[in-house]
Formats: sequence, structure tokens, C-alpha cells
Amino acid sequence: MNKKPNIIFIFPDQHRGDILGCMGDPVVITPNLDKLASEGVVFTECFTNSPLCIPARATLMTGKYVSEHGVINNNMEASSLSQSHVRNIRDAGYHTAVIGKTHLYEHRANSGWSHTNDKIDVLREWGFEDIHEITGPIASARINSPYTDYLKEKGLLKDHRKYLIEYYTEWSRGEAKPWKLPPSPLPSEDQLDSYTGQKAVEWIHNYNRKKPFYLQICFPGPHDPFDSTQEYRNKYKAEEMPVGILEKPKQPYPGNVNFVLNWSGLDGMTESQNQLMKTYYYGKITLIDEWIGKIIKTLEEKELLDNTWLIYTSDHGEMLGDHMMSHKIVFYEGALRIPLIIKPPGSTDGWQCKGLTDHIDIAASLLDIAKAKTLENSEGRSLIPQVLAGPEDQNAQKGKNVVFSQVLQYTMVRNERYKLVVRTHNLKPVEFYDLKNDPNELENRFNDPTLQEVRQQLIDLHISKILNHPKDD
Repeated sequence: MNKKPNIIFIFPDQHRGDILGCMGDPVVITPNLDKLASEGVVFTECFTNSPLCIPARATLMTGKYVSEHGVINNNMEASSLSQSHVRNIRDAGYHTAVIGKTHLYEHRANSGWSHTNDKIDVLREWGFEDIHEITGPIASARINSPYTDYLKEKGLLKDHRKYLIEYYTEWSRGEAKPWKLPPSPLPSEDQLDSYTGQKAVEWIHNYNRKKPFYLQICFPGPHDPFDSTQEYRNKYKAEEMPVGILEKPKQPYPGNVNFVLNWSGLDGMTESQNQLMKTYYYGKITLIDEWIGKIIKTLEEKELLDNTWLIYTSDHGEMLGDHMMSHKIVFYEGALRIPLIIKPPGSTDGWQCKGLTDHIDIAASLLDIAKAKTLENSEGRSLIPQVLAGPEDQNAQKGKNVVFSQVLQYTMVRNERYKLVVRTHNLKPVEFYDLKNDPNELENRFNDPTLQEVRQQLIDLHISKILNHPKDD
């Protein structure tokens, strides 16, 4: 192939990394993603650089850590004037497009705009040319988009918004329980993720430019609320679902853990309630998986599959009841680990890489595929040489020595065995886990004197380096 390959980057919101058939989940129904994995490489140890939407997405776009780009929370906006892997790919001769939820800025009704089309110029500055942006489920109750326009035309918008407003009202009173959430009142074909998948299929089907394309497909699911339809909930039996790690963290714990415990409202959740909640979340993943199958079928029909890279990952995970928490913003494995499947053009024998990797490596890999300019001062390492070399290569299992993740006022470093969380401003440890002997992260050993040297080495060799300041004594 002399022509540059196309790139499709599939980027759902809040897909926990271990909930895929190819990752060993015993019940999840993901045949299309599993097939993708069987023809590509699964990076089993991939982690988000922030367990929160906008900070994570800013890192993926810029190749910068959170402490470098400065977006530490969802009430901040990533600067569209920053360096951008999308802009670099566009400048390398690609036609760029995005469909779905970008979440590079806050989706709030009081933010001075009322329709996602009002922000098109911002996404153009990031480097996108074709733009079809929608919001996530909750924001669609108050922010208009092409999706709410579609529901209005079909006479479904009122029911959709009533359902979400009732959920949000319960949640704001602290009364919402995820296992009590009724199914979405919408038909499955009109769900947010179905709409996103359909628009992606239509875009690929209608593409007729000579340029290769870079298409981001940003599914809003499986992000909460777990508003799957009854049709998809019925695909799972609650009693067959794996039960989470239901032990609550021991005090003392840092402010972000305290916040998420209170936010989640899962105190007293039983095993059966946890299992029922999971069926709702898994249903959303299965719906997305079906649309991935339709996207791949469209590529085959257009004779594009043999010249297209497919990459599947997420912005962060979902606690899903582990440690009596839902959502994210914590550094437990459920919120940190993300899926990563990279399938090259054509077909190859699938294999797994167990090396540590992260979002900035994904950004570097996308640029490598496009032969685009690299992102300046980024520690991203392209994974493409490993993918192409195959499982027998001496570097097949190569990964980073450590990965970093940051949110609010906290910074985490993780290697193959240990995970350390410190306060960003003074490097004081607040969480420390020996993942080899405590894989469920039940024993926080942040002040264990026998591990003081290990903690200090992680601070001195790694955290101090990315934060670029000495330890505050």
C-alpha cells in the first residue's frame, strides 16, 4: 500500500478496562471488540493519565501530563490553542472528523452557549474539519445538540429529558441508587450511542475524498447514568454477574476518596444490588459493541478495511461498586485501567502486550501511523513498532517503567508492583498499595515504615521529575 492508511479512533466514555471478553470478563457480550482483539494487539496494562473526563481528554489531545496542561478538573476548559495531535495529523495530509462527545470543555447550560454547534469553531482550532458533536446523557437534558434535534423531530425529546431530569433530581437529593434506575424510555435504535454509531456509519459510507481520513468516534456511553434499554438489560442475568470488591476503604483516606464515597451513595449496597447495577452498565457496552460491528462492516463494504487502522480505548474507567464507589476521580484500578486494542490494516494473529502504557503513548501512536509531526516535549512512546513487529519480537512486551495519573490536587505513580498517590503540592503520600500482595487494594500502606524507602524512591525518581519541583520538607 503506497497510500497513507486511514485511522479510526473509537473512544467511548468511562469504559472500564477489564470489562471485555478479550480481557477475561466471564459474562460481557463484546463479540465485535473481541474479534478486533483477535486481529490486533490488546495492551492489557493501559492506564488513563487522569481518572476524569476533561483532564484525560486534554492529555490525549496534547500529549502533556495534567500538571503540564493545567486542566485538573471538569470545570475547566482545555485550551484549543494548545498543541494537538489532531491538528498535526490534519497538517500531515489527513481529512479529520469527529462524531460524538468530545468533552474538551464543560457541558453546562449556563456557560454562555446552548447548542453544541455553538462550539464548532473551538473544535476546528483543535484540528477537526468535519464536526458532529453531541453531549453525554445528563448534559443532553439541558444542552441542545444534533442529537436532541433528532429526538425532537421524532417526538422523543420530552420523554428523554423527563427521564434524565427525574434521575438528576434524585441524585442531587442523594437518593439515586444505580440499581434502581429504570430503563431508558427510548427505543434502542434512538439511544445516544446508537445515534453516534449510525452517524459514524453514514460518514464512512459517504466519504469520497482522495485524502486519507482520521475519524474519532466518541461514544457517550457507557458513562453513567446506566440508562440501558430493557432490551439490552435482558441480555444479562444479574445472578451471573461477577461481584465487585465491596470492602469500603479504611480511614484515613484522602479528600478525593471521601468525595467519591459520598457522591456514590452506595453505603449498604448488597452483592445482589451490585450485580443488578452491573447488568445495566454491561448493557450499554454491548450496544456500543454492536455498533462497532456495523462500523467494521461498512469499512468492508467500502473496501477500506485493508487500509485502515482501528484503535479502541477510553478516557478512564468506572468504579462500578468497587470499594463502595461508582464513577471515577480515584486511583483504584477500576477507575484507572482502560481498554486498548490496536488493529493494523488487514488481518493479523491477535496477541497481548503486558507492558505499561497510557494516553500519551496512544497520542504518539496515532501520529506515528499518520507520519505526522510529533508533539513537543511529550513523553509519549509510539506502540506501532511493537504492533507491526509481532509477539515474537524481543520488544513485544516492552512498556514504560512507570505510568502517571493526576486529578484535582493528587498525583499517582504506578509501576508493575506498587502504586503511590501523593498530594501534588507537597508530595506527601496519602495512598500506597503493594499490587503484588494486595491486588484488590485493601491495605493502604502510605505510612508503613517498612516501605518508606520504596515510597521515597518513587517520589525522587519519578514524581518529582514530572512535577518539576523538589520535595517540600
